[in-house]
Amino acid sequence: MANKDQVKKATAKAKKGGGAKEYFKGIKLEMSKVVWPTKKELGSFTAVVIATCAVFALGFWLIDTGFLAVLREVLDIKLN
Repeated sequence: MANKDQVKKATAKAKKGGGAKEYFKGIKLEMSKVVWPTKKELGSFTAVVIATCAVFALGFWLIDTGFLAVLREVLDIKLN
């Protein structure tokens, strides 16, 4: 029975909150668990993101140009 009482007290204390000090302690603890990338990894991740953005931009541009060409033909629109 004492075990259940201890769990209830700990849960009540956790729910109540510990204020700003406890909050920042938690942040510090979590940040110490983060595995940061090396400079080489960061460079390669950045290159992948930029290349992916470029590929998607090109794809959207091609799709947009295709739809515009189809709509011009279907609706007989003449643009300058």
